[in-house]
Amino acid sequence: MDVESTMLPLGTKIPNFSLIGIDGERYTNTDYLNKKGLLVMFICNHCPFVKHVNEEIVKLANELNEKNIGVIGINSNDSTQEKYAEDSLDKMKEYAERLHYNFPYVVDPDQSVAKNFTAQCTPDFFLFGDNQELFYRGQLDGSRPGNDIPVSGESLRNAISELIANNAPPEPQLPSMGCNIKWKIGEEPEYFLNIKN
Repeated sequence: MDVESTMLPLGTKIPNFSLIGIDGERYTNTDYLNKKGLLVMFICNHCPFVKHVNEEIVKLANELNEKNIGVIGINSNDSTQEKYAEDSLDKMKEYAERLHYNFPYVVDPDQSVAKNFTAQCTPDFFLFGDNQELFYRGQLDGSRPGNDIPVSGESLRNAISELIANNAPPEPQLPSMGCNIKWKIGEEPEYFLNIKN
């Protein structure tokens, strides 16, 4: 099911998280307190929308590392369901290596972090400033699989430039679109059920 970002209110403090990465290390939001900002990406392995932008997010992550902005990728999909087995930890390791992910790729096994962010789709992007308040959320750019718009990262790149320049958050901010997060059966959040019905 293709869905759009919930568009969490700007200025929201970053929800706390403490998640294990594919490298066995634990990553928390407080690890990034000394950074200019933090880009949180809800991504996964199997989603065609993520596959469509993978090359660009790797490129962008390289650039952000040089600008002292942290990047983390979170996989919240329920890979225990057979049809989403491609999102398993072992597959995450394979994908990260093949795609040259240069950022922590972590698992949200109980999906609580996705729910705290009101994350809705893959990919879903959240950019926080050095005060750990939400500065931008929404799309990477206007490209979607099949719409013939080149992947450029324009929307997110513009927000990053404004953040670095200590300017106000850019407007308008447009929602991302992608596959819905694959929730555990019977544990779907209210905000997802509201759009599904």
